[in-house]
Amino acid sequence: MNHTTQNIIVNFVWNIADDVLRDVYVRGKYRDVILPMTVIRRLDALLEHTKEAVLKMKETLDSAGIANQDAALCQASGEAFFNSSPFTLKDLKNRAKRQQLKADFEAYLDGFSPNVQEILDKFKFRNQIPTLVEAEILGALIEKYLNPDINLSPKPVLDADGNEKIPGLDNHSMGTVFEELIRRFNEENNEEAGEHFTPRDVVKLMADLIFLPIADQIESGTYLVYDGACGTGGMLTVAEDRLQNLASETGKEVSIHLYGQEIQPETYAIAKADLLLKGEGAEADNIKYGSTLSADAFISNQFDFMLSNPPYGKSWKTDLERMGGKSDIKDPRFIIEYGDDPEYKMLTRSSDGQLMFLVNKLMKMKTSSKLGSRIAQVHNGSSLFTGDAGQGESNIRRWIIENDWLEAIIALPENIFYNTGISTYIWVLTNQKSKERKGKVQLIDATNWYQSLRKNMGKKNCELNESHIQNICKLISQPEKTEQSKIFTNEAFGYYKVIVERPLRLKSQFTKKRVEQLRDKKKLHDIAKEIFTIVGEEVFTDYNLFMDKIDSAMNDQDIKATAGQKKTIARTMSEIDESAEAVIKKSHKKGKIEANPLYGLYETTINGKKAVVEYEPDTNLRDSEQVPLLEDGGIPAFIEREVLPYTPDAWVDKSKTQIGYEISFTKHFYKPIPMRTLDEIKADIFAIEQETEGLLEAIVGEAD
Repeated sequence: MNHTTQNIIVNFVWNIADDVLRDVYVRGKYRDVILPMTVIRRLDALLEHTKEAVLKMKETLDSAGIANQDAALCQASGEAFFNSSPFTLKDLKNRAKRQQLKADFEAYLDGFSPNVQEILDKFKFRNQIPTLVEAEILGALIEKYLNPDINLSPKPVLDADGNEKIPGLDNHSMGTVFEELIRRFNEENNEEAGEHFTPRDVVKLMADLIFLPIADQIESGTYLVYDGACGTGGMLTVAEDRLQNLASETGKEVSIHLYGQEIQPETYAIAKADLLLKGEGAEADNIKYGSTLSADAFISNQFDFMLSNPPYGKSWKTDLERMGGKSDIKDPRFIIEYGDDPEYKMLTRSSDGQLMFLVNKLMKMKTSSKLGSRIAQVHNGSSLFTGDAGQGESNIRRWIIENDWLEAIIALPENIFYNTGISTYIWVLTNQKSKERKGKVQLIDATNWYQSLRKNMGKKNCELNESHIQNICKLISQPEKTEQSKIFTNEAFGYYKVIVERPLRLKSQFTKKRVEQLRDKKKLHDIAKEIFTIVGEEVFTDYNLFMDKIDSAMNDQDIKATAGQKKTIARTMSEIDESAEAVIKKSHKKGKIEANPLYGLYETTINGKKAVVEYEPDTNLRDSEQVPLLEDGGIPAFIEREVLPYTPDAWVDKSKTQIGYEISFTKHFYKPIPMRTLDEIKADIFAIEQETEGLLEAIVGEAD
């Protein structure tokens, strides 16, 4: 069927809303009726010629007392669905009494097979029937869909002489019609469209990104395509068409199976209905309802190609609670053994779970096939840098990059999506990188590759044309360094997060005021008073000597106290003083542990003997530094150059060093705006002076 004929059908169905539903529904709710009715009419047309066979089979099965009738009825209908009610839509067309029409229409809906029932339930279409009946427009609605000038049947309409008057609508064309209706409704409701609908230009780019780089390696066979946040299913169907076309161009025969999961009821119903309308009943069964994060419907599956636009900036707290909460979650997708960590956590903050969808896909990659798996997923900027070293987001990036799965990230133009103007990116990943890509990541700045729309669609004011898509895909298929394309080693995005400590320095003195601070703790107060009478108000700039003095006083007077009580008293009598000596936390015999000032092990003399000491850190002075993995000389060189010249007593707490990863497009693509010259600034000032010359005099003169 040609494009013009398809548009005629789309426009006709689109206009039914204005003709029948106006004044009963607001425009934003037209889709609640039109989409399910379009599905019903197409299914009705497909089932018309086998209606008698289905009814006869139904009668036979009922007489035999067979309960499980679905398979037999589908066989009788010749489709992956059936309707066992005594009605077709044509039978309901002339019902005069509205209550009879209501009863018969509901019986007609009840006759559909379970897979269609699920679609109607998720559409909540039965909720619309009372409104349609009360407004007396149900009959008119049915009549519109049965208009003889429009053919939603796969069989052509013939004239009186038996010649084709209106061509039949094959499954593919019907799917195209339905998708166009979905697109129009989504663009009409552009405020919410972005949650469920990705612009077609972006979808086409994503499909090309996962297929074109390996197009010459596609062999005849079966391929599985998956979308864990499939929305209305547009990505899956575009990917299917693209893969089929590429295979045909090289003479390959491929069988493509689509899999998806969606949590929004209506969009799930649309995705499933779309596949049914295309005659892909088995594929429709592969579209599952529910949350991908907390109720993964494809736990043990592996897929060849995966693509998604998951929700970003959206809380997944409900999923987290269903999974046991952050402390008890055991999902092997997100808690794994990696590196030296037996419980490496890839759990993002509960306010944004977009990276969790990517982890889910990576866990479903094929490891035994020649092509492995290829993935394209949309993200906003937070996936590039949110999360400190050791936190969920950074752990995910580290896991991805260290496994060498990240092939490229493409920065898209702003305002290319319907409901957000923020920066968006497409991540491209694979577990079978080409030889020239191994150990490398490509960043592509495509923010300036777009054409403006004649009319904004929500916040979408631009789109990618065919040339833009080709330019991006060419850079992916033939990676090279340009102003828009930068290539880095994997390690370029990694860093060590090191904790830099400085010693605690305390000046100590017993005073009446400080002793009184312990009044609420009677035992400590009594002990402190006793020690005070012995030590007096001597000032100590060495806390270590102060502690020796306390120990001596307690031993002399046989004062009993635990180590904790003694420390509490001593700290109460002390205050931070940068000129005081460092507080020793622990000391070791010389030789037992070697001195290493970088990591806080200092050589000193205690009671005339050489020792290695560790100082107690001052938490108020604690700081952190990011040391690039590619730092020449590593952490020691960085600390010596960037820290010790300013704080010579600093050291690194080796036990707290963590590895993190982040990706900064701004760092690599930022183009500074040159400063204006002094001559340009002076010229502007002189011009302003000339413009305002005499202005003050005129104002003052008028006041006089």
